[in-house]
Amino acid sequence: MTKIINRCPWCGTDPLYVNYHDTEWGVPVFDDTTLFEFLILESFQAGLSWITVLRKRENFRKAFDDFDYAKIATYQEDKIQELLQNPGIIRNKLKVRAAVSNAQAFIKVQKEFGSFSNYIWGFVDGTPVKNTLKSMKDAPATTPLSDNISKDLKKRGFKFMGSTVVYAHMQATGMVNDHLVDCFRHAEV
Repeated sequence: MTKIINRCPWCGTDPLYVNYHDTEWGVPVFDDTTLFEFLILESFQAGLSWITVLRKRENFRKAFDDFDYAKIATYQEDKIQELLQNPGIIRNKLKVRAAVSNAQAFIKVQKEFGSFSNYIWGFVDGTPVKNTLKSMKDAPATTPLSDNISKDLKKRGFKFMGSTVVYAHMQATGMVNDHLVDCFRHAEV
């Protein structure tokens, strides 16, 4: 007899999406490189579906030097043009350029706060917000907290960091637990 596992319905049955849901989404992330990866991926996702970005994630890793923000911060026009010709990533000119300026802003935040993790997790006092969502319709796209973080990121020079992108980042990196209460991952994360 097969045991039925309850998952958040947004991941559907696509194995890539299911694996992401089961192993990454909502797990607290404190590593700056991983936080930067999610910031960049979320910024490219703006206006698109997350599965589109997830399917291109490995291409993004290769194209963006494994999300090495110190390298990305130094990208010159020739590298930007190379990225804009790469069919394996989302070739939006503004988003590619934003990745470079976001890497520069990321490094400035690290210098000010000791790490980007200290900065971003400071908004929740280092403790994930645990929501008790019963259905996907209960999940917000933004919150007053994501509004505040978005404003602060923009003030610090980050681009493509609207409140919806920031809230998605918070969900992905475990700053907020938006697994449905009947999802097997809710209690685990």
